[in-house]
Amino acid sequence: MRYFLTLLILIILSNTSFAQTGSRKGKISGTVIDATTKEPIDFATITIFKPGTKTVVNGISSDAKGNFTVTGLANGIYKVAIDFIGYKEKVFETVTINAASPAIHLGTILLVSTVDQLQAVTVTAKTPIIENKIDKTVYNTANDLTAQNGVALDVLKKVPMVSVDIDGNVELQGSGSVRFLINGKPSSIFGASLGDALQSIPASQIKSVEVITSPGAKYDANGTGGIINIVLKDNKLQGINGSVNLSAGTRLENGSVNLNVKKGNFGVGVFFSGNKQLNTVTKSSLDRISYNNTRDTINSLLQDGSNPTKRGSYQTGINLNWSITPKDEITATVGYNHFNNNSSGSTSQQQQYLLASSGILLSDIRSTRNSVSNFSANSTDISVGYKKSFKKEGHELDFLYNSSFGNNTVNAAQNSVYLNDNYPPTGLQSFNPGKENETELSLNYTLPVSKKLTIESGAKMIIDDLNNNVITDTLTTNGSYVNNASQTYGFNYKRNVYSAYLSASFSLFEDFITGKAGIRYERTGKVANFSGAEIAGYNTFAPSFTLQHKLGDSQSIKLSYTYRIERPDYGDLNPFYNISDPHNISTGNPLLKPEIGNNFELGYSKNFKNGANIYFAGYFRRNTDDMQQFTTYYDVLNINGTDYSAVSLTQRFNLGTQTSIGASLFASVPITEKFNLRTNIQAGNRNNVSPGLASVSAFAYRANLNASYQFGNNLLAEVFGNYNSSQKNLRSTRPPVFNYSLAVRKQFLNKNASIGITAANPFNRYLTQRQTSFGPNFNQTNLRMVPVQSFGLTLSYKFGKLQFKKDANEDNTPQLPDLGGGK
Repeated sequence: MRYFLTLLILIILSNTSFAQTGSRKGKISGTVIDATTKEPIDFATITIFKPGTKTVVNGISSDAKGNFTVTGLANGIYKVAIDFIGYKEKVFETVTINAASPAIHLGTILLVSTVDQLQAVTVTAKTPIIENKIDKTVYNTANDLTAQNGVALDVLKKVPMVSVDIDGNVELQGSGSVRFLINGKPSSIFGASLGDALQSIPASQIKSVEVITSPGAKYDANGTGGIINIVLKDNKLQGINGSVNLSAGTRLENGSVNLNVKKGNFGVGVFFSGNKQLNTVTKSSLDRISYNNTRDTINSLLQDGSNPTKRGSYQTGINLNWSITPKDEITATVGYNHFNNNSSGSTSQQQQYLLASSGILLSDIRSTRNSVSNFSANSTDISVGYKKSFKKEGHELDFLYNSSFGNNTVNAAQNSVYLNDNYPPTGLQSFNPGKENETELSLNYTLPVSKKLTIESGAKMIIDDLNNNVITDTLTTNGSYVNNASQTYGFNYKRNVYSAYLSASFSLFEDFITGKAGIRYERTGKVANFSGAEIAGYNTFAPSFTLQHKLGDSQSIKLSYTYRIERPDYGDLNPFYNISDPHNISTGNPLLKPEIGNNFELGYSKNFKNGANIYFAGYFRRNTDDMQQFTTYYDVLNINGTDYSAVSLTQRFNLGTQTSIGASLFASVPITEKFNLRTNIQAGNRNNVSPGLASVSAFAYRANLNASYQFGNNLLAEVFGNYNSSQKNLRSTRPPVFNYSLAVRKQFLNKNASIGITAANPFNRYLTQRQTSFGPNFNQTNLRMVPVQSFGLTLSYKFGKLQFKKDANEDNTPQLPDLGGGK
């Protein structure tokens, strides 16, 4: 199948290419350096004009080594201009490309500084919102106004191919198995609760979000849906500079401070950020009708309650960068994260038993359940990297050490008071401390064999060590608490993953096809026992490839395949029963196997001369041993000797196969110079086939629209709306979600400062969510009213002097580290 698809795409591309680019094979190249320091100039602007006119034919920026190559030029005469801030422009008035000389090399181009040193520079560089690269899609957040008062989840709602529901659950191209990273590295901040972690990162701290739907062999194989990397803001420019961002709102407050200092070949940056979600009350109700095994009796359960919640978090850290020599660089980061989530609630319950034949009432139990939960998590992330560059460009050796140490504590309690006199009060209280440590050691080696072939290889070791203790006490009839031995225990979860990979980047048929291909091997070691259930180790071989063909300079098409897995985490495996609600209990499954994914993607991107751009991707995904949550109703469920009545038990199982076919579209269109529209549309069909269960085929879609208008006097306004359709699952239906937001920003002090106003769902205080679930012997409806309305005010200020003195080994664009071997 792989060979057939590859051959098919080659045939299609060849016909297209020869039709469009057969006469446009000329290129102009060169190297731009500082005339005084002899150091390369990164981001110098190279512009190709028609002679005697101001018509731009093509253009490009120089790379970190000062090199540039402009391709796809037809035979003819051109004018070439090379320019950079603080330097005098260099112009080549006549450069001729013809059949005899299709490739022109301008050699070393010396740019002369207009001043010895720039004392103060204001830079206005408009970064494209979306960048489509061969292995990832990058969403840049610089002009994201409606998320400026929010958190990472608000940013993710706008990212192509990503969808977010009201509870903070994230899907990538319809898959919830997503690997999250911060600055290309894992963090234990994601361990306890992904949704809570994404609500603890202020949007003002995020520089970009990188979406990798088809990760190559260098990346860890975990995550069948792909990888989302959140890149935080940093600055590698010479001098002292920084920024302050503050937001105040009716539901959320956050702030951040960044300070960067770089002198010569040494730089240091520090940051602090934090946010607080003010008291938020979610209202909920449940209506469930169920039957006993013989269907003689009917159990009716009604619940109606409210749940006030508060969240708070802060992050701080320091990063160091030292270029020991132009060929040797050391980077180090230390970060600390804190998060807390405090909730309480009161739920009224009515449980009735009736005869199925006549409807005669057998019993009517009414109660009030009060609950409280206090969660606190702290994590420290440490990273040290060393990069060795050799004489040949691109020849590199990278080493990375990365560790994340997390501590979390949960204090929870619940008690029920019955209105019936013959039922005594019941209750539980628990104390649950835990530790989660993850360490990575990786080594990467890159060898450019030729201009058209680069070999990469590496090895990595991941050590996961988690221990948890659960102490549970039960309320007695005399009002005191005694230890509940069946709900008190400790466990250790250990998992080591050893991996190695080999990949190649190549160019074929005179640059007709460029691509990457490779294979990754991972050995997942045996996991420690969970209550006597041993989890065996396993091997994974993960091949991948990406082929890309450029249709001229403005458009390209690519085909990719990747083999992925989803390893069950300790929360999926842990057999501890969560009985905070005795009628809705959840637990883990120690017998879970890893989910296997085979993913294909075909993408097309095009940039237009007026600044518009589009990206279209079609995908096919097939998961085997598909892991899904599954709810089973029990008339009576015995847990460690205690009977619980009318229980819905939820846990994850490997449930057959899941096949997803769909497409996504991103488009950015400047209607006028001041008015811009952006849209993300994603649609697909998901089919689940599970032995012993009815197959489920369901279509779902997501669409959003972002409109921005640039008024005069540095005033910008933005409107954003997002809709996620409902989604059928094996035994439930996920409700639809619609939200919208408005924002206005005014810049002043030479655009160094700004003030903004934001409004999220200003005309809707609550978002109503109606979810249904069902099984052979029950039907259930959950209704939630989630508060979504908020108003906010944001202030930001940038300060410092920027000096554009280039280091020989400097690249001011943060790069995604090697997620497989640590780069």
